Amino acid sequence: MVVYAAIAGMLALMGFFAWYASLENPELEKVELDLIGVEIGDVNKVENTAEVKVTFLVTNPGEKTFTIALINYDIFADGEFLATGQYSTADIPMPGRPIFSSGIQIPIENTLELQKSEISNELYQAVLDQRVSKFKVEGMITTESAWSIVEKEFEAST
Repeated sequence: MVVYAAIAGMLALMGFFAWYASLENPELEKVELDLIGVEIGDVNKVENTAEVKVTFLVTNPGEKTFTIALINYDIFADGEFLATGQYSTADIPMPGRPIFSSGIQIPIENTLELQKSEISNELYQAVLDQRVSKFKVEGMITTESAWSIVEKEFEAST
């Protein structure tokens, strides 16, 4: 009987920890992400690739401090799919990541490789010639605190 009571106590304790950790989720979901820039970097004419630097502005309007573990996104140029990108700090321990305290805004830069073979020639050339009037990103941002991990979908444009 003591064994059953101990197991029930452990399950109750684990349930309490899960409930307590979930109290932070609404604050972590307040994260805001804006697209503030898309720039063309090095262009490799032999391999028909170009570096695209995407700059996000991440804001913490909530009261809880968090870090960003992952930003997965698709980028579109004038409504056409351009590429998929990923910003990740998942391999960096939490103390080494940028900390988003309440009210803090931090720009995050990410570079992706644009391949001519994966999009139309007209779109590739328009991007290189900077003839794109609007860039848009859609994706998922993962925020982490000491107790919780929250994924939130986002959409932003220039």
